[in-house]
Amino acid sequence: MNALGILGGSFNPPHLGHLALARDAIAELGLARLLMVPVCVPPHKPPAADDPGPAHRLAMCRALAEGVERLEVSTLEIDRGGRSYTVDTLEDVHASHPDAELTLILGADMACTLPTWRRPNDILKLAQLGVAERGPDAPDRAGQQDPGATRERLREVVRALDPQARVRMLSLAPLPVSSTIVRERLRAGEPVEDLVGHAVAAYIAEHGLYGAPRAVVR
Repeated sequence: MNALGILGGSFNPPHLGHLALARDAIAELGLARLLMVPVCVPPHKPPAADDPGPAHRLAMCRALAEGVERLEVSTLEIDRGGRSYTVDTLEDVHASHPDAELTLILGADMACTLPTWRRPNDILKLAQLGVAERGPDAPDRAGQQDPGATRERLREVVRALDPQARVRMLSLAPLPVSSTIVRERLRAGEPVEDLVGHAVAAYIAEHGLYGAPRAVVR
């Protein structure tokens, strides 16, 4: 069976937390490939005011994924244009890879919002879930729900949608990084290479993204 993972998101910008999640999913789930799929337009909220646009986010994803075995960046949602819905992406991937077993990779907090997504029952029929206890862009754990309670909430949500749905929990250790933190640092004129890696930091500096002073992004 060709095991294929899908990791979607705004990636505004992509960072080392996203990379850690991708690598962990590839290793734990035995994925032949994992597709990193940047959205064109987020479906549930307007683009952030400082969103540099899908072309820049795609280029940064490619910079982050460069040289990582079995990790590929897909233009599927950007090429499709408009709002990016996960069920449409899974259907497109299934159509082009009918023999592949699909796994949707996401954080537990995001997985608990599945009932608000477009056609959530179809999502669970098209793919199993690979769920990290804390997603790469989840807020700081301080004041957040207990991990055990989050897992129980996830089980309840999935059972209500589809009792036959398949869920695999990932053992990813959370990293203290999010796209919001990266953007805040850049606006403050602080370096971000420790959060996004050299290639993404260099791209941000080259293009002056997020209002970053080019001289301090290194």
